[in-house]
Amino acid sequence: MSRSKLFLIVGLLVLIGLFFVFDLGQYLSLDYLKRSQNEFAELFERRPVTVVAVYFVIYVAVTALSLPGAAIMTLAGGALFGLLLGTVIVSFASSIGATLAFLASRYVLRDTVQARFGNRLKEINKGIEKDGAFYLVTLRLVPLIPFFVINLVLGLTRMKAVVFYLASQIGMLAGTIVYVNAGTQLAQIESLSGILSPGLIGSFVLLGIFPLIAKKIVDAWKARKVYARWAADKPKSFDRNLVVIGAGAAGLVTAYIAAAVKAKVTLIEGHKMGGDCLNYGCVPSKALIKTATLMSQIRHSADYGISKAEASLDFAAAMERVAGVVKLVEPHDSVERYTKLGVEVLLGKARIVNPWMVEVALENGTTQRLTTRHIVIATGAEPFVPPLPGLKEIGCLTSDTLWGLRELPKRLVVLGGGPIGCELAQSFARLGSEVTQVEMAPRIMLREDEEVSALARGALERDGVRVLTGHKALRCEREQGADGERKWLIVEADGAEHRLPFDQLLCAVGRSARLKGFGVEELGILAERTVQTDPWLRTNYPNILAAGDVAGPYQFTHTAAHQAWYAAVNALFGRFKSFKADYSVIPWATFTDPEVARVGLNEQDAKEQNIDYEVTRFELEELDRAIADSATHGFVKVLTVPGKDKILGVTIVGVHAGDLLAEYVLAMRHGLGLNKILGTIHTYPTLAEANKYAAGEWKRAHQPKRLLEWVAKYHAWERG
Repeated sequence: MSRSKLFLIVGLLVLIGLFFVFDLGQYLSLDYLKRSQNEFAELFERRPVTVVAVYFVIYVAVTALSLPGAAIMTLAGGALFGLLLGTVIVSFASSIGATLAFLASRYVLRDTVQARFGNRLKEINKGIEKDGAFYLVTLRLVPLIPFFVINLVLGLTRMKAVVFYLASQIGMLAGTIVYVNAGTQLAQIESLSGILSPGLIGSFVLLGIFPLIAKKIVDAWKARKVYARWAADKPKSFDRNLVVIGAGAAGLVTAYIAAAVKAKVTLIEGHKMGGDCLNYGCVPSKALIKTATLMSQIRHSADYGISKAEASLDFAAAMERVAGVVKLVEPHDSVERYTKLGVEVLLGKARIVNPWMVEVALENGTTQRLTTRHIVIATGAEPFVPPLPGLKEIGCLTSDTLWGLRELPKRLVVLGGGPIGCELAQSFARLGSEVTQVEMAPRIMLREDEEVSALARGALERDGVRVLTGHKALRCEREQGADGERKWLIVEADGAEHRLPFDQLLCAVGRSARLKGFGVEELGILAERTVQTDPWLRTNYPNILAAGDVAGPYQFTHTAAHQAWYAAVNALFGRFKSFKADYSVIPWATFTDPEVARVGLNEQDAKEQNIDYEVTRFELEELDRAIADSATHGFVKVLTVPGKDKILGVTIVGVHAGDLLAEYVLAMRHGLGLNKILGTIHTYPTLAEANKYAAGEWKRAHQPKRLLEWVAKYHAWERG
């Protein structure tokens, strides 16, 4: 703590202490005010400016120090100065005093509170930034929460001081007038409780909730304005409760939930059921990774005591196996399954005609129009292909088109150092391609801690991947040679250009939301990189929602399914109760070897957000099962609140890291700390014991040393 903060705290404590030591509260009582009213009135007649100034300073001090007596001071203002002047003086003095208390709380405590609880306060800060003034006025109008509490608590938030002052000035005015007016009739007041009668309190409550009602009216007016140009198109009745566009993870789960609660729901898919995850992403990539891992294990069979193991890759057969795996999973997402679940499935191109109508160009060439109460846009995302000169002419692979390969590329350049790029670069290197990975950033897997990026890079390089970080792709070139067409990717590093030859170029630089061709632009649904939604996943048309990759902020299959629950429930039951999408505990994994899995904060995030943390680390080289499996490359790293076992985030690097992470996801979701994990029996010998041993490392670092010293003395005494 800085010296200035310490001086301020000491000064405030001294002033508050003096108030109580000298019993200054006796001068801020109703009895004293009534006894001294005439003396104060005479003094005011003789020296009005001095009395006003002294009264103003004392009122500000009482409010700023959160001392009891503000109500008496307000009555005194009415008794001395009358209704008009008293209201003006009290209004400004109370607002200035409240703002000083707000600023003191902010200066002394806010940084500490935000550092410790910043992640949990993130949504509160967003709400304060957006509607803070509105809610502060409401709180000031309802005299049920002590004003000094409001001053101190809001000082811990990111509300601007000027906003706090103005909202307080407006919000406290009604209460100020009531008390000042009561002060003008001081002789009739027997107690402070008599000022606020039940009827008056009820009036204040109604006054307080009026802004909330007004906000609802304003929201309804805004919605009416959005829908105004479609008013004539709104049907009197609807064919369906919900239409879902897109049958990827978000769309499938949304439709499933709607059918489960007996809503009439139609799911529209224009390409393949199951979306990108089934057909181009999660499923085929993991099938390919399995083949690549097996090839790597055979190549390193000597590590397991097998002196000679040979394998000849049939790449076309391997890719046929990948296609076969997709076929085996397809029934889970099929038209037949969802039809049996009660979902109407239409295969065709969907277009939103108006807020309550979706037109479907069916595969058989006919067109069908559906009217619906609500629409959920779940159109997913697609690989982003950068506009490099020459790339369009040469062509490239993406995570969508890769699976059509039946000939292993001899030389493969992978553009992109994110999870997809790393997984595929390692897989193709293990299958026998000469792989060069190009990343413009200074390291691969930029969202992970530097040590994780370095470890992942080392793993890729051991498998033969040439990793080029800090290299910017400039253009593609080709020429016809005697041995056929030659292709190059031209990159720049340290001011110099380099030519990278390739047979195939794989673009894995990210994914962009599918926004075109569905009527989003024509309808005026707000969208930039993704469809813009509020915390309830509603677009600017409240009956049209979005979920999954098209909505963001995460592009994971599991977050798409997670959002789907909110989209379905808020669409179907939002008039009764809506739920904000909860992103507090989001896990993800990169399926390289070793795998990298994470939930919550890593050290990089904690430092950027200025959150204090402790690190507990357990190396897999100390785990019996990892040793037995020759899989000791990796660790478990847990971030906790300093001095406590509360988990802020976990990073696991190692074999099956994605599976091991589940225990921490569960713990964080339900508020369980490391002590609970340590007290849970884990099967021996399993990789899951790593989680328990990590908890044990934390416990050992937080031993009650003083207590253990006394325990040691007790044992020594027992031995005689």
